[in-house]
Amino acid sequence: MSHISNLRKSYERAELNESASAANPMQQFDQWLKEAIDSEVPEPNAMTLATVSGDLRPSTRVVLIKGYDERGIVWFTNYNSRKGQQLAGNPFAALQFHWVELERVVRIEGRVEKVSDAESDEYFNSRPLDSRIGAWASPQSQVIEGRGTLVANAAKYGAQFLLQPPRPPHWGGYRLVPEQWEFWQGRKSRLHDRLRYRQSTEGTWIRERLAP
Repeated sequence: MSHISNLRKSYERAELNESASAANPMQQFDQWLKEAIDSEVPEPNAMTLATVSGDLRPSTRVVLIKGYDERGIVWFTNYNSRKGQQLAGNPFAALQFHWVELERVVRIEGRVEKVSDAESDEYFNSRPLDSRIGAWASPQSQVIEGRGTLVANAAKYGAQFLLQPPRPPHWGGYRLVPEQWEFWQGRKSRLHDRLRYRQSTEGTWIRERLAP
């Protein structure tokens, strides 16, 4: 078996340069996400979310993007979860998309805020029934005795709410308002393309190349 340090890949699919990239990072993200979806890469909407606790310890997990526009990137979760508690104490986070097959990474950093109740209600009501019941059944991030706890909770809330479960008060959306973006395109000989967008004091986007 080969040693893990000998695993290597040459990145040669595409390039990213200043003249061919959008001046607005959200437009560049929109283009890359659509290309990932069109390319049928696995889980193109999956993103790693990094938060930091009150004792300055970082943690990551994978969540799914559920919307984006000029206001930011949106996902939904349990507000009482570990990530929810960390965001309540430190409302800054980082997101990362990794589309392996396209040899691309997008990193986004910024402040996080809750979306409106109306936005959370609209998305919750669009979910499959089992997922809506699941939002009630799972005390996310808490220790439970076993899977039977979840099954019992699902049966309990299914019987209580039938076909019309309301959105739990502890469940809803977050929006990361970007302050910095980075687009990474793998290139040959490890001379990768990295374009960073950062906001100026006037609120405009400054695009600059970073060394790989």
